Amino acid sequence: MRLPELVSEGTTELGPLASAAGAHPESLKRLLRHLVHIGLFAEAEPGVFGLTDLSRQLLSEGGTWLRSWLDVEGPGARMDLAFSGMLHSIRTGESSYGVVHGAPFWDDYQRNDGLRRFFGDVMAAHAWQTGPVLAAEVDWESARTVIDVGGGQGALLAEVVRANPHLRGEVLDLPAVAREADQALSEAGLAGQVSFVPGSFFDPLPPGRDVYVVSRVLTDWNDEDAVRILQRCAEAAGDSSRVLVVEVLAGVDHAKYNTSFDLQSLVLLGGQERSVADFEALVDKAGLSLVKSRTWPGGLVVVECRLPR
Repeated sequence: MRLPELVSEGTTELGPLASAAGAHPESLKRLLRHLVHIGLFAEAEPGVFGLTDLSRQLLSEGGTWLRSWLDVEGPGARMDLAFSGMLHSIRTGESSYGVVHGAPFWDDYQRNDGLRRFFGDVMAAHAWQTGPVLAAEVDWESARTVIDVGGGQGALLAEVVRANPHLRGEVLDLPAVAREADQALSEAGLAGQVSFVPGSFFDPLPPGRDVYVVSRVLTDWNDEDAVRILQRCAEAAGDSSRVLVVEVLAGVDHAKYNTSFDLQSLVLLGGQERSVADFEALVDKAGLSLVKSRTWPGGLVVVECRLPR
């Protein structure tokens, strides 16, 4: 109903708010009472509402993707409805998205343009957490070619290549993502330096690239499938190639909330949260040799591996 936007624009009294939002006034009052209680709005005087630090953060540029997720008629709500099938997930260890919506998430993702764009935008928004650090802290000098396996619209790789212009990059993702990825790379001014490669990371990957990046992908899958993805990287890698598993783990301040994200990974995708040791175990099962693991204060984890010598 765009309540934060309406209040920000000066519509602060209950009656005009209800009219602008197309809401039943008394029911909206009950909703606003709850939103005041949880800190999203302040009620300076009865029936007059204002913003709080929380709602201002939601309205900021960095809150764009979160506002989209909170649209109860949008793709984020469709994803969250997978929670209504949680009993299936707990009993089977599988995603409940298909039980709720009639098709597995990744099938729906390929045919539902709104869902695919939303999911891609969320992942692109997260790239600010990992991209600049990955670009600056990982050794790229010895590399010339890099492929981001399951890289979506290419936001992460764009950060890496922009900071390391000697690199030539590729983003591999499902064919349905091509239009959004091409547009994003063009708008970033990297169309000549980074190209989109249609494909699946469960199929053979382009061989012989210097670096294979698998970023925020393995969390979406169970252990068996995560190992299969890493095995595809191992098959494609050359003797001097590196495979970088890039993930973001919950920091101390966020760990207490991370159980909900772990359950979301389960019901939405059949995936799971993991520790650094868990990722290292997956690398070993895939037949790769661990070089080193690094962590940063923001929760960024890079597990670097290569073919056994």
